[in-house]
Amino acid sequence: MTKPPEKSKVVRKLRCAVYTRKSSEEGLEQEFNSLHAQREACEAYIASQRSEGWVLVRDQYDDGGISGGTLDRPGLKRLMEDIEDGLVDVVVVYKIDRLSRSLADFAKLVEVFDRNGVTFVSVTQSFNTTTSMGRLTLNILLSFAQFEREVTAERIRDKVAASRKKGMWMGGVPPFGYRVENRKLLVDDESAVNVRWIFERFLEIGSCTELAREVGTRGICTPRGNRIDKKYIYRMLSNRAYIGEAVHKGDSYPGEHDAIIDREMWDRVHTILQESPRKRAARTRAETPALLKGLLFGPDGAAFSPTHTRKGDRLYRYYVSQTVLKHGAGSCPVGRVPAGDIEAAVIDQLRAVFRQPEIVAGTWKAARGHADDISEADARAALQQLDPLWDELFPAEQARIVGLLVARVDIGADGLNVRLRVDGLGGLAREMLAGEMGAAA
Repeated sequence: MTKPPEKSKVVRKLRCAVYTRKSSEEGLEQEFNSLHAQREACEAYIASQRSEGWVLVRDQYDDGGISGGTLDRPGLKRLMEDIEDGLVDVVVVYKIDRLSRSLADFAKLVEVFDRNGVTFVSVTQSFNTTTSMGRLTLNILLSFAQFEREVTAERIRDKVAASRKKGMWMGGVPPFGYRVENRKLLVDDESAVNVRWIFERFLEIGSCTELAREVGTRGICTPRGNRIDKKYIYRMLSNRAYIGEAVHKGDSYPGEHDAIIDREMWDRVHTILQESPRKRAARTRAETPALLKGLLFGPDGAAFSPTHTRKGDRLYRYYVSQTVLKHGAGSCPVGRVPAGDIEAAVIDQLRAVFRQPEIVAGTWKAARGHADDISEADARAALQQLDPLWDELFPAEQARIVGLLVARVDIGADGLNVRLRVDGLGGLAREMLAGEMGAAA
């Protein structure tokens, strides 16, 4: 009696994806690099399992020059997307740390594998994650891989600390005023001039805000071409690299590079910086006379703020639109005006008012509401006396009178519009008649 033929065993096809990774970019330009070597070993292993139904998928998942301490890798992301789409059955790597060096990250990957029925295999550390023994081996190997990574990080940190204590430059963006050559910090003569000017100018005005405006006016930018704001200036003024020191974790050490700023200037700058910013701002405002502060407005309704700059021993004062300060040059048709010109124009209009009979009549009526003994002739005489007296008044008294008489000044492309306070004219007339104005001259 003949035996029936045995049924052939049906082998399920398993789609295998090879993942490769290299931490550094060194050697990737070679015709045969580390990624190729990893892939070759994995493909050979897959070929040896052909009898088990293993087949290589076409897509390649490679990450060159990316650390295993992060999951933010283009090749790995594509692999995980294909796993979620059901296109992969087995993930094959050369070593387990090629996929991840973090135990927590690897646990996330294994969770995705399990959810999609995917097996993970390491060619040089043969195990299968579908078995309990394979999972134990996996966790042990991952623990050692993470330990190695943390020890390496500690060694790097210790090396950086030791090098900084010796004053060596350890990379990064060089401070404004320096350039890097052969891993050493060297003074860039052209930009160092601007650094010295910024320190010297701060000693004169004591305000990072005002200094940032002047820096912008001079067209000084960062090495990358960005605008220098007050925060950038404050960091510059606090950077000990400019006095030839290297800093690590708050401690300073003598640096290998040359200083741009001498120690005397550094100490003077930091004496100012230690003072309260509010006090410095108040002092800056007090030292800058501004007759129209709070009174001047642009065509878009935004207020104009007083500012100033120095060139040598000369002080140049301006009023700048808040729109320009917030949104940059060109955002307001009248962005900045010379303070002397605009103040002189307003004062000329005020002095013309003192000579106009109709204005004097209105002043007389306003004054009568407070003192019936003031006649129209007295009011006219009082205001007319102010015209020749104006130039003899102290600046503070001039500013007080402008604030008393002017409600608002609107400036546009076609000129000025000065709005007066009629009640202020009446009060001013009474002061003149009482003889109080002469004492202020």
